[in-house]
Amino acid sequence: MSTIRKQMITILEETPCSARDLSQKLRIAEREVYPHLQHVSRTLHSRRKQLKILPFSCLSCGYVFTRRNRYTRPGKCPACRKTYIQEPEYFIPAT
Repeated sequence: MSTIRKQMITILEETPCSARDLSQKLRIAEREVYPHLQHVSRTLHSRRKQLKILPFSCLSCGYVFTRRNRYTRPGKCPACRKTYIQEPEYFIPAT
């Protein structure tokens, strides 16, 4: 049996997934996915690969969180102050 992070890498190499999708596939809580994503990113960096992120975006005004470094979901949009935030998708591109 492989670890959660190895399973996560395998899933992300196959298809882009949100944190919610990963939590369902790995059968862990969504809040547990975010620390694993940070470690996966570091592991991939040592392997000369990269974890790509399609960024968060506001569903109300269209604001895109391009400079966000955290993996966790923002509370509200800085432009319109609403909480309708679309989840990002994480993936590992084939090299």
